[in-house]
Amino acid sequence: MALNFRQLDLNLLRVLCAIHRTGSVTEAGHQLALSQSATSNALARLRHCFGDALFVRSPSGLRPTQLAQRIAPVVATQLRELETALCRGESFDPQTDSVHWRLSLSDLGEMMFLPTLARRMRRLSPASRITNEAVDAARVSAALESREIDLAIGMLVPEQQGVVAELLFREHYVALSARDWQPLPAVAGRRLEKRQLAHAALALAAPTASLLGSVQQVLERLDLSATSCVRLRHYGAVAELVRDTDMLAIVPEMFASAEAERHDLRVWELPDGVGYDVMMLWHESVDGDPAQRWLREQVRSLFGAGPHAANEAALAG
Repeated sequence: MALNFRQLDLNLLRVLCAIHRTGSVTEAGHQLALSQSATSNALARLRHCFGDALFVRSPSGLRPTQLAQRIAPVVATQLRELETALCRGESFDPQTDSVHWRLSLSDLGEMMFLPTLARRMRRLSPASRITNEAVDAARVSAALESREIDLAIGMLVPEQQGVVAELLFREHYVALSARDWQPLPAVAGRRLEKRQLAHAALALAAPTASLLGSVQQVLERLDLSATSCVRLRHYGAVAELVRDTDMLAIVPEMFASAEAERHDLRVWELPDGVGYDVMMLWHESVDGDPAQRWLREQVRSLFGAGPHAANEAALAG
């Protein structure tokens, strides 16, 4: 390999890592805020510098050559270390500094966290931007390591070394119904028993495999796994569904509390409820970055005390 170092710069190396990560010139350009033509030109320069095709077309996208497969992870690690070293000691002024935050939130997470966080950002960091990249749960750790995203929030588990996980709160499931819905037999309180749930028409929303597995635990613990129900791929239709039918939706408490107030619905406690941990994940390479620390502090202050505190923060702005 005849490497021409004089034509190699950091921007080209960032393009190399982005194409290796995404398998696409278009997507790599999108992540780096470059046009497709600029990204293609950078790839051509990289090929000339390394004397290698680096990436070849395949049915599933651009595939790295042996050389690209060998050097891209090393380059990505060195770029992260360089970025961290340069950021250490820098100050961050949220009122004036412009930062593009890239988060990973699920369908439910976007509904529950993003509006409240965006309101806080507009007030405290008006020059910043937020994008929800919604990375698949299996890829979250890799996306944090590659700096494709800055922070992930949800029912997540670190999949590799170097990813830091912090518990925000413990969530549990409740039932959501129309205001005038009553179980059989009727009860005076807000807690449902197994026999009452067995007579109810159930609706479940599980847009991700992790949420589906968690909801399945609820059904099995309540002996309802064979009960017929409506299954939804998203949470957006849940409130309207239970408001206009006699169905009972099993949903996380944070979602239920917000929707009950917004649509005049009723929340019921479940017997032997199953819960799950809502985590905040980031990569250890950004531990010392003042801007990243500030972002994590905002998330903790808004959501660290649990669903009720988050709802109060949403009302307060």
